[in-house]
Amino acid sequence: MTSGPTSRFYRTPDDLSDIDPETDIGYPGVFPYTRGIQPSMYRGRPWTMRQYAGFADAAESNRRYRYLLSQGVSGLSVAFDLPTQIGYDSDHPLAAGEVGRVGVAIDSIEDMSALFDGIPLDRVSTSMTINATAIILLALYVAVAKRQGVAPAALSGTVQNDILKEYVARGTYIYPPRPSLRIVTDILAFCERNMPQWNTISISGYHIREAGSTAVQEVAFTLAHASAYVQAAIDAGLDVNNFGQRLSFFFNAHNDFIEEVAKFRAARRLWARRMAQRFGATHPRAQQLRFHTQTAGSTLTAQQPDNNIVRVALQALAAVLGGTQSLHCNGKDEALALPTEESATIALRTQQIILHARGVANTVDPVAGSYAIEEMTTRIERAASELLDRIDQIGGTLAAIESGYIQQQIQDAAYRAQQAVDAGDAVVVGVNRFTSGEASGGQVRPNADLFHIDPEVERRQVERVRAMRAGRSEREWRSALDAVESAARGTANLVQPIIDAVEKRATLGEIADAMRRVFGEHQDVPP
Repeated sequence: MTSGPTSRFYRTPDDLSDIDPETDIGYPGVFPYTRGIQPSMYRGRPWTMRQYAGFADAAESNRRYRYLLSQGVSGLSVAFDLPTQIGYDSDHPLAAGEVGRVGVAIDSIEDMSALFDGIPLDRVSTSMTINATAIILLALYVAVAKRQGVAPAALSGTVQNDILKEYVARGTYIYPPRPSLRIVTDILAFCERNMPQWNTISISGYHIREAGSTAVQEVAFTLAHASAYVQAAIDAGLDVNNFGQRLSFFFNAHNDFIEEVAKFRAARRLWARRMAQRFGATHPRAQQLRFHTQTAGSTLTAQQPDNNIVRVALQALAAVLGGTQSLHCNGKDEALALPTEESATIALRTQQIILHARGVANTVDPVAGSYAIEEMTTRIERAASELLDRIDQIGGTLAAIESGYIQQQIQDAAYRAQQAVDAGDAVVVGVNRFTSGEASGGQVRPNADLFHIDPEVERRQVERVRAMRAGRSEREWRSALDAVESAARGTANLVQPIIDAVEKRATLGEIADAMRRVFGEHQDVPP
């Protein structure tokens, strides 16, 4: 079965004839968790309201974080600039023109300290969207917490740490897949011993969907990547019932409302069964799929941007009805620029209205038993299972990535989706329909209220990192970098040597280069 339109536009009890109400739907908080991971869901604990933010330098981003916290955000979500994501310091030639543009620039422990200045890390949950350099950013976070007097065990939050989706959807990788998996498992092992409240990985379907996948592909490829991480951790000697409790997921909330609600429920059920049956997880928390959701950035339009407020509200509602654990709503202007403070506030208020003013959270899984929802949940689960079986036949997730199979599947789906928009079969309000008399494709009007990055940010950041290097002990940081390279050449866990290196004021780029010398750099395989 596949998701999408079928020949009949309604569902009946006959469509549920092969669904067992007890074993397939069940009860909230009970295996296979189709109806949610907690018996009381939002009645007991609302989802965490996060706002993804980060731009310019650490001081600028810190001001935005403090503002969001004052407006009711219950967790921070950090966006890093492109040089930080791919392991270059701000003064590297390849960083020119990108410093602070799509996120905050972080070069050293001094930047990380400024980013969280005045924010108590033992009382705020922080999600960091970072992958290739996740181990360095985690080390920086731990080191800054120590400066605040906060032990690693008291820290709560998530590091995305999902490198496999970079090879298929985003491209911000550094090292080849196999040494990158070693880095992922080192993070899992370190956090299992030292950071029991920390989610060690957030396996992301979000970027797979943004790259153009279908809902079924988003579920299947995300769980394929997750399976590779679980197997790698088991192979490294970790206990699935321990590290499995700290896995988290990150999904996209897209436009097809019913499909999205069903998608979340299908992913939760499929993962619970996979963890129990394939990996032998017996602890309930190790079987549960806990996930963060972000509304779909790729659906936002530069034309008639106020329409994006409605899009985001419906996507957010789908995530809530699907049982998300945390949520970020995009700003209405993000098709044009980083969100303004006003846009970020509207996005946050969207969540608050859904929680407090609509009664949505008063009933646990209110969509359960809907013929349409239950039929589509099962249809998505089965279609995703078929794709997972196909990946196993290819030789597993790494083989499917290295051969370009997953990349090709996503690109083909993206092509078909764009063809539907171009032909007008898929309606995009304000772009190919209801354009208010504007030319086809819509007219993008200049807007003086868009958020702009000060071009002086890059110059100041370059000066800052160079001044930091000039003021450190060369003997200490060089010795610490040598220890990182030595650990990379051997089998020792990399996290502690990297924490030592950042405390000796080694930069992010220098640490990434130490591992480049050992692991090399990945060269993309055309699909």
